[in-house]
Amino acid sequence: MLKSKIHRARVTDANLEYEGSITLDQDLIEAADLLEYEMVHVLDVDNGNRLQTYVIKGGRGTGEVVINGAAARLVQRGDLVIILAYATLSEAEAETCVPKLVYVDGENRIARLGPVIEEPATAAARAGGNHGTPNH
Repeated sequence: MLKSKIHRARVTDANLEYEGSITLDQDLIEAADLLEYEMVHVLDVDNGNRLQTYVIKGGRGTGEVVINGAAARLVQRGDLVIILAYATLSEAEAETCVPKLVYVDGENRIARLGPVIEEPATAAARAGGNHGTPNH
């Protein structure tokens, strides 16, 4: 089950020479209920790449979203990413699971938190575009 999501964060750096992982602002880690070294999936909105890595803490309030190691060949500075974490739950736990959803602004600051995933039309309106909605 989806446990946590940080939606459309901007990658602030990509460090090929670092050992690996994704460095995240501590504010984002806490808001998304992530743990240091927890496995996450990173989905690159700009190029479609997907990868798995683990979280390490960055500076609090910095807006850091840094892709480290080999993954820096797949995700570049400036790309928009969605960061997901999953949990294995019993059927009973899954029925009441409410993921932590973190929506960020252009500087990776928390814009809002929510247990509800936006419908595409609502997200497009918020972003100021039609994003696939036919023009009438």
